[in-house]
Amino acid sequence: MEPRERPTLTQVFGRFSQLVALRSTCVRLQVGSVITSGDFTRVLSIGYNGNARGLPNTCDRLEPGNCGCIHSEINALLKLDFTEPQKVMFLTDSPCSACAKAMINAGISQVYYLREYRKADGLALLAQAGIPSELLSLPPDL
Repeated sequence: MEPRERPTLTQVFGRFSQLVALRSTCVRLQVGSVITSGDFTRVLSIGYNGNARGLPNTCDRLEPGNCGCIHSEINALLKLDFTEPQKVMFLTDSPCSACAKAMINAGISQVYYLREYRKADGLALLAQAGIPSELLSLPPDL
């Protein structure tokens, strides 16, 4: 029997971020985040965009960029154990500048994303802080 080609762990966690995004209640853009240990052996936190706990599972407004949803990155960072030395973040979409700043302060050491957000200023901030980011492509059959 011939061995099958296995997905890389970065591909697995990239796909996981897409699955987490399915929990989003935002009508415009469903975003998912997964934070792992630096060696990819543990999932440390997940997040998706939506309203605050206990509030209606709807956007406050329909205006793009101002719907009132908490971003997936922030939801994942709120649940994170900050004592972990190396943290890798997988995102369905590259971060906005406010989320990039929160990621920098949280000690995220590497970022992978599946799509570019409409603005690239978050990626520029990560680069300025010395945090590598990489557009990740997934095979269609994964």
